[in-house]
This record gives sequence, structure tokens and C-alpha cells, in this order.
Amino acid sequence: MNIDIVAHDLELTPALKEYINMRLSGVDKFLGRIGEGSDLYMQVEVARITRHHRKGNVFSAKAVFRVLGNDIRAEAEGEDARVVIDVLKDKIADEIKKFKEKKEEK
Repeated sequence: MNIDIVAHDLELTPALKEYINMRLSGVDKFLGRIGEGSDLYMQVEVARITRHHRKGNVFSAKAVFRVLGNDIRAEAEGEDARVVIDVLKDKIADEIKKFKEKKEEK
């Protein structure tokens, strides 16, 4: 699976990039047989929402997972960039499971 990472108002350090790849590279396993043999692509956008706040929703992450010509989207916000990535992983996994159920019903 190819993962394209884009950062806005945030320095994309090698450690953060590695963490994003590590956490999100395994979400394709939720597709099961549906995703076999297809090119899977995910675009992840990580951003710092505000510069002058230190608490609250400071970081945002969005993911678009392209599979079988469909886009599966998820978003998350939070105080820490790594926690936001973890929440994003859970949300995208839930959306993939819903997509899989729809495909299996047909």
C-alpha cells in the first residue's frame, strides 16, 4: 500500500513520518479478500490547526483511502499529533469495515 503524507503548518519530522507509516500501513488488512490484487493508496494530511493555542484541538489529521475506485475518508483532531494518528487509524479501520460489509452484501 502506498501512503502519501502531506503536512500543513507542521514540520514533518522523520520520526513522525515513520510513526504515521507504522500505524496506518496495516489498515489494508481489514479489507480481507476484497483488496487482494488491487493497488491501494492512502493520502494522509497532518496539520497544526492553530499556532497560538497550546491546549485543546491543536492538531488535525485527515486520511483518504482509495480502494477499488472508491474513497474512504476519516478525520480526527486532538492535542497531540501521535494521538490524533491513533484515533485516525481507528476511524479509518471502522470505515473500511463498513465498506467491506457493503461489498460483501452485493
